[in-house]
Parts: sequence; C-alpha cells; structure tokens
Amino acid sequence: MAFMRKLTVLAGAAGAARAYAKKNPEKVNQAVGKAAKFADDKTKGKYHQQIAGVVRKVSSVTGPDGQPGPGPGPATR
Repeated sequence: MAFMRKLTVLAGAAGAARAYAKKNPEKVNQAVGKAAKFADDKTKGKYHQQIAGVVRKVSSVTGPDGQPGPGPGPATR
C-alpha cells in the first residue's frame, strides 16, 4: 500500500511540474538549457543524443520559442 501512496505523490509532483512549465516557459527553457549544457560538459558529450532528446521533450511542452506549447498529446496522458 505504501507503494501506491508514493506513486500518487509522484504523479501529483509531475502534474505540478507540467503546469509550472506551461505557465513559465521562458524560465523552464532557460533552466533546461543550462542543465543540459552542464550535463553535456560533465559527460564530455558521451550522452549528447540523450540530453538533446530531453531538451526536445521539454520544448514540446513549453514551446521552442518560450511560448506555451500544445497540450499533452495522447502519449503523455
């Protein structure tokens, strides 16, 4: 039963993060860009493709130009 509670808390946190990203796309894109550059530098480019994929996924939520992107598609619901 404790597992289900943890899952519920994580789902709530993910929803809150998604809502924040939609309301503050410029801040989120900036923070993700900095984090991606940091991770890419620390791994010396070894995981560049995976990091770029994460940046693309975040941009699909926030919009690439800092404007709110489209709502979640069927795959994210």
